[in-house]
Amino acid sequence: MDIRSSFAQQAYGAGRSIAQPKPQEQAAAGPDFAKIAQNFAQTVQQGEAQAQAAMTTGADPHALVTALAETSLAVETAVTVRDKVVEAYQEILRMPV
Repeated sequence: MDIRSSFAQQAYGAGRSIAQPKPQEQAAAGPDFAKIAQNFAQTVQQGEAQAQAAMTTGADPHALVTALAETSLAVETAVTVRDKVVEAYQEILRMPV
């Protein structure tokens, strides 16, 4: 057996155990993402409700503009995050194996 392949096997075994995900880290990230998604949905719903109120009851136009701006910002942020995730995924696909 070549001594270099033995070192490579040891290094691979050590690196493999280090690179495995830990359950605590995954559990901590889940609720944060769910909270962000819930906040996004709530912002969009508030914007829609404010727009409906402005059309039907003649609610405050200033509140309508503010709600629409918040909704627009939330959608732009979601699109930017989505684009970054897709870009990262494509970069991973381009990596040589």
